[in-house]
Amino acid sequence: MQDTELLKKTPLYSRHTALNGKMVDFGGWALPIHYTGIIAEHLWTRKSCGFFDVSHLGEFRVSGAGSFDFLQARLTNDLRKMTDGSMLYSLLCDEKGLTIDDILIYRQTAEDHYLIVNAANISRDLEALSQYAPDGVSLKDQSDETACIAVQGPRAEAVLEKLFKFNLRGLAYYRFKEETFMNEPVWVSRSGYTGEDGFELFSSNKLAPFFWDRLAGDGKSEGALPAGLGARNTLRLEAGNALYGHEIDVATTPIEAGLGWAVSFDKGRFVGRDSLMKFKEKGPSRKLVGFKMLDRSIARDRYPIFKDGQKIGEVTSGSFGPSVGVGIGLGYVRKEHAALGTGIEIQVHERRVTAEIVKPPFIPLNHKKQRT
Repeated sequence: MQDTELLKKTPLYSRHTALNGKMVDFGGWALPIHYTGIIAEHLWTRKSCGFFDVSHLGEFRVSGAGSFDFLQARLTNDLRKMTDGSMLYSLLCDEKGLTIDDILIYRQTAEDHYLIVNAANISRDLEALSQYAPDGVSLKDQSDETACIAVQGPRAEAVLEKLFKFNLRGLAYYRFKEETFMNEPVWVSRSGYTGEDGFELFSSNKLAPFFWDRLAGDGKSEGALPAGLGARNTLRLEAGNALYGHEIDVATTPIEAGLGWAVSFDKGRFVGRDSLMKFKEKGPSRKLVGFKMLDRSIARDRYPIFKDGQKIGEVTSGSFGPSVGVGIGLGYVRKEHAALGTGIEIQVHERRVTAEIVKPPFIPLNHKKQRT
């Protein structure tokens, strides 16, 4: 087991070590990469229900008079799409249109929102937001006092309703609600980062171990098993979801990453709008594409991509896809080589192996998209 003495620890650290989780350094946090194995945990989540510790994520509360206008002018997506209890995916960009982070917005009321941000970007996001926050807007980092457990898979709803008596059948995709557990408020949201139906349980640090113990104990007979960040990564890759630090970063715009749908040019002014508009009008020189390997080789992050002997790009995320049985990945290539069906070669160690550009996701998505 890796030495984790100097790493940050979530409120569930002792639960992971008790289950013999293989702990690794994940952006400065001690988190389990797996318990029994990445492939087994991946396939179980697709078949039944896997639960993950994602308490390293950051949570900001933005509230007060003017907070809606502030977020509308600071983030790329249009908050007018939201109603109380809804969620929205957005990007946080700088003035050049480069991506500081991708975030989820939770709207409690028109003047009270929560932002879920990537763990490695908490300090940078807070600074990027704070420098534009006007008087009257409260921006509070609640990351250190908030825990989160993601429960994913086709049995996720049944498991949570059985174990915690939550009423989730009427909760639509990208909506959240407040429930109660052990006399404490808990936010339950429905998204599905893995490509399956799934939920996130946001609670106090004190409450999180009780959630975990119930899931790991009584949840086992209901089909729930713990899963590590290794399976979470392969699950999101099969679902075609971009990951910050891989597909998007401070050198990337949302346009070239295929995230233009989360940029609302028609909502008015927002930070980075002018630069992004110019970039869109000019057109990106590279595009993010999906690919599948044509033999048993596996591409890994940062492997170079070739076409007709010329380097045309680089892999951003690559792995074996346990649900599809072949190597898959995402990567940037020059736009003239980005057409579906294009044959490419990927440098795997000392040889170049064949692959084909395909359209993500690599699996059928099983999100529950009912409306309330």
